[in-house]
Amino acid sequence: MASGQKVVKPMEVPGTPGRRRGWTTTGTFWTASAHIITAVIGSGVLSLAWAIAQLGWVAGPAVMLLFAFVIYYTSTLLAECYRTGDPATGKRNYTYMDAVRANLGGAKVTFCGVIQYANLVGVAIGYTIASSISMRAIRRAGCFHHNGHGDPCRSSSNPYMILFGVVQIVFSQIPDFDQIWWLSIVAAVMSFTYSGIGLSLGIVQTISNGGIQGSLTGISIGVGVSSTQKVWRSLQAFGDIAFAYSFSNILIEIQDTIKAPPPSEAKVMKSATRLSVATTTVFYMLCGCMGYAAFGDAAPDNLLTGFGFYEPFWLLDVANVAIVVHLVGAYQVFVQPIFAFVERWASRRWPDSAFIAKELRVGPFALSLFRLTWRSAFVCLTTVVAMLLPFFGNVVGLLGAVSFWPLTVYFPVEMYIAQRGVPRGSARWISLKTLSACCLVVSIAAAAGSIADVIDALKVYRPFSG
Repeated sequence: MASGQKVVKPMEVPGTPGRRRGWTTTGTFWTASAHIITAVIGSGVLSLAWAIAQLGWVAGPAVMLLFAFVIYYTSTLLAECYRTGDPATGKRNYTYMDAVRANLGGAKVTFCGVIQYANLVGVAIGYTIASSISMRAIRRAGCFHHNGHGDPCRSSSNPYMILFGVVQIVFSQIPDFDQIWWLSIVAAVMSFTYSGIGLSLGIVQTISNGGIQGSLTGISIGVGVSSTQKVWRSLQAFGDIAFAYSFSNILIEIQDTIKAPPPSEAKVMKSATRLSVATTTVFYMLCGCMGYAAFGDAAPDNLLTGFGFYEPFWLLDVANVAIVVHLVGAYQVFVQPIFAFVERWASRRWPDSAFIAKELRVGPFALSLFRLTWRSAFVCLTTVVAMLLPFFGNVVGLLGAVSFWPLTVYFPVEMYIAQRGVPRGSARWISLKTLSACCLVVSIAAAAGSIADVIDALKVYRPFSG
């Protein structure tokens, strides 16, 4: 992230630098690969063991490989859309939305904006849930250690969600918090810390079990799992895997950092994407498969908070603290574009309003009545929704399902067809359209699975009960 006081552009998803955000174009194949890997590996890795448990040893890894291939392929199409028109001299597109506007325009720009903003709101809710679950897990780990595993150690996640919300209200008053240069470094360290701990504990647990758990077809239909639930959860697993891989909406910004003579920017980006997706897939395979090998059908939807592991409790605490620290910053990274969009609209709508324009600087904070009111209200809203639906796995699956087709497949395919002038009805046109249609079906099915599981959970869940 760039340092200094830059304004987040409309629909510019922060977290990865671009030229308009104050960065020089000095990136290489290696830096681009690093940006992608650190952008992809995050809290989504924690649900992969559960996803593989729903699908089994055959379909689970196969589906993960399939998603990896599709995402790599559509990313190569998107890399070709960095420049509009001629690949060597065409106009640069600095963000994903710029590329959509330049190549497609019209209603598709609005559709892209709605999907991106909705995804950002959903991620904010999901991060609130995930952070509260990790904070509660820290308390429970200590309770289990001192009182034994027989103690239920029950506690509500609501106080932790409120605490997380209060912290976010404070941080949201810092201008351009998402562009603090060291934030991405901290996020990368934290994500590799908790992912590495989860992987290590899975390996140790598998060795302790004396063998690999699980089955070829995943969770069996029987006590506690009906045939309908098996279908819905298998579909939700698709959404979980899609969420873990999502990075398309920042690919253009990453490409904008590459120093290479055009059209080599696209060539370098494709190579970086190939290495990054391969590296991430190996890591995800290890994390997901070792989690399933350790717990089999009992794999929790969050590997580090489901208490398949009890000891060493301090190591679990380190992992969950890393999750919380990562998500505190990541929340701001994802909500700042929403804040910026609303505040720019309000400034244009009421340019002479002191309520909007008058600002007081206090240390790192920039306070105005409108910003304080609007940003606090947004954080409160996401916190309340998270308290109403505190289901980590379901929310992750739904987010992955809803954003996968439009952002990862549809827009890259449509932009590539427009960019390259692919003739309608040609073999390439038919292949690309078929890929998009198939991924749409997968997204709808995965979303349906996640929604069905939420409805099922709500039958026994009392709102705000934590």
